[in-house]
Amino acid sequence: MGDTNKSLYDDKTVMMFVYATLGWGIIAFLVGLTVALQMGFWQLNFDLPWITFGRLRPLHTNAAIFAFAGNAIFAGIYHSTQRLCKTRMFSDALSKLHFWGWQAIIVAAAITLPLGFSQSKEYAELEWPLDIAIALIWVVFAINFFGTLAKRKEKHIYVALWFYISTIITVAVLHIFNSIELPVSFLKSYPVYAGIQDAMVQWWYGHNAVAFFLTTPFLGLMYYYIPKAANRPIYSYRLSIVHFWALIFIYIWAGPHHLLNTALPDWAQTLGMIFSVMLWAPSWGGMINGLLTLRGAWHLLRTSPVVKFLVTAVTFYGMSTFEGPLLSIKSVSSLAHYTDWIVGHVHGGTLGWNSFMIFGMVYYMLPKLFNTKLYSDRLANIHFWTGLTGILMYYLSMWAAGITQGLMWMAMNEDGTLVYPDFVETVTRIVPLYHVRWMGGAIFIIGVLVMFYNLFKTLSGKTLVETPVAEPIQPRHVEEKEEGHRKLEGLALTFSVLAFLAIAVGSVIELVPTMNMKSFIDADKAVLPPTPLELAGRDIYIREGCYTCHSQMIRKLPFDVVRFGPPSTVEESMYDRPFQWGSKRIGPDLARVGKKYPNLWHFRHMMNPRQVVQGSIMPNYPWLLKNSTDFMSLRKKFSVMHTLGVPYSEDELANADKMAEEEAKIIAEDLKSQGVEVDHLEQKEIVALIAYLQSLGQKAKKDNVVGEN
Repeated sequence: MGDTNKSLYDDKTVMMFVYATLGWGIIAFLVGLTVALQMGFWQLNFDLPWITFGRLRPLHTNAAIFAFAGNAIFAGIYHSTQRLCKTRMFSDALSKLHFWGWQAIIVAAAITLPLGFSQSKEYAELEWPLDIAIALIWVVFAINFFGTLAKRKEKHIYVALWFYISTIITVAVLHIFNSIELPVSFLKSYPVYAGIQDAMVQWWYGHNAVAFFLTTPFLGLMYYYIPKAANRPIYSYRLSIVHFWALIFIYIWAGPHHLLNTALPDWAQTLGMIFSVMLWAPSWGGMINGLLTLRGAWHLLRTSPVVKFLVTAVTFYGMSTFEGPLLSIKSVSSLAHYTDWIVGHVHGGTLGWNSFMIFGMVYYMLPKLFNTKLYSDRLANIHFWTGLTGILMYYLSMWAAGITQGLMWMAMNEDGTLVYPDFVETVTRIVPLYHVRWMGGAIFIIGVLVMFYNLFKTLSGKTLVETPVAEPIQPRHVEEKEEGHRKLEGLALTFSVLAFLAIAVGSVIELVPTMNMKSFIDADKAVLPPTPLELAGRDIYIREGCYTCHSQMIRKLPFDVVRFGPPSTVEESMYDRPFQWGSKRIGPDLARVGKKYPNLWHFRHMMNPRQVVQGSIMPNYPWLLKNSTDFMSLRKKFSVMHTLGVPYSEDELANADKMAEEEAKIIAEDLKSQGVEVDHLEQKEIVALIAYLQSLGQKAKKDNVVGEN
């Protein structure tokens, strides 16, 4: 990097990330609109495997979080860090490698997820080669960021940088530990964790992916861009200190609130609930700090579209961080968990908090970087009101749908029977709200298109202005008496170590006890591991994204027990890699569906669900009758499972494929005896899937020998 470049900020990389944000953003929104439409019109699955709801839903979440929000985070961090440190980024080469590496990962995700290569873990569906690539590119980002901190010309690290530091450190820890898996093939692996272990680690990751990818970096952006847009200092320096340290320490404990009323030990559930409720205080402290920065400048809410977006984003942050702890209370969770209320809550945060913060940042940043004015404040205001209308329609429809679902599931007669025993009735009742949902999404996208036009006109004919590096307010070598946190802000390495320790404490205390599976397994309740054909069927189930609509966890709640059967136990998922406890019920829980219906029922259900369940919105899966099961891969799969501690015998390891073929013949003969005439039926994937479904809840182990795990 030449001397000329050293005297300029690297805003070309910033703009590359901005363009990627906008491009991937519209793709994420359109995929989201597609899956919303599929909820209202099941026919839009088109009987095509790569565009079914089960495969597109993880594509939407990954695109929204890691492509849209991720690129926006990088744009904001690269832009603000240089100006806060009064220096160019540490390495132009690393900046380019970071950008292109991240885009390559996104493209790979956009290809593999619709093809069915998924680990079925919320926000962590990508397979092992991409997990490794993410870790490597994140290290590149970390080196570039911390290298910039090391050569900064400002001694003290500003509040925004604190949140960037915690983000980079914690996301690395979360991703690495949640992604430990053994490969079976190039795009297939099994996690080292099983059952309760996997559930704990996944939701430690899943909740904190929201905390440290969709919250802390955006709070950093808030602390930079709101003061800049309002031309006011942050309201309270002391409050920002309390906000930061309390937030990162408390947040990391909250993951188990996703597993309330399940087979998870009560101590872990209670711990997660308590810390989730405690999050109210620091979260609202941050919201107050952001909003009161506008003291004396409230008129900007009327005159500045940028401030309008940023302040509304912070307001949504406050709403989401009130609702989140509320949903973490056991009694509220018993109503809301598995319902569309959770979907509404998530989108209130991602669309209201994250998207509006991004839009405000982009509206502020681009005119500055191109030394021009925004083409039209009026269009920006149209975007604001259109987007806000779309968000409210989406959120309110899902809030109403979720509460309707929950109340219908819970409704019981005086004699202990269910008022709504037919699960599909709880689905068909809320389909009209699904139509409101997709209309809200469509209106939100119209607002985004208005923004695109506004930005296009703003930048048309303009060139990026290379900004000279500003002189520091006070040179680093100037000595001044400092105490407490002010002194810590001059010690970036020490600060980073303390930030790591803040998130490590809760992680260790929560996760380490669950790593010893034997301590949770009752030998008298141990189950058999899956047979070769059942494992093949399970992998097909995961590939098709069935986990996006069905849970396999019957909670310890009366209405769940009456509807689905005895509560699920830890033992029943002891060999599940990955676990399948689920996060949403568009369809019924499947934990005890085995032997409930004959093989022919499952066959007809997969070919056309409406043949056996009137009103179902589930897609058809005709390709399962065309595709052949990959029997030859089962030896390798069994070998990996055995390495992970599943007690398979030498005979099973050596003959897994042959055993699966024999199992398949039995099911195929049963189907043929009932009129299913298909050549080589025993080789088809539908038979393997039926074998898996028929095994659920039927794996009680007679000899009660618990294998190593």
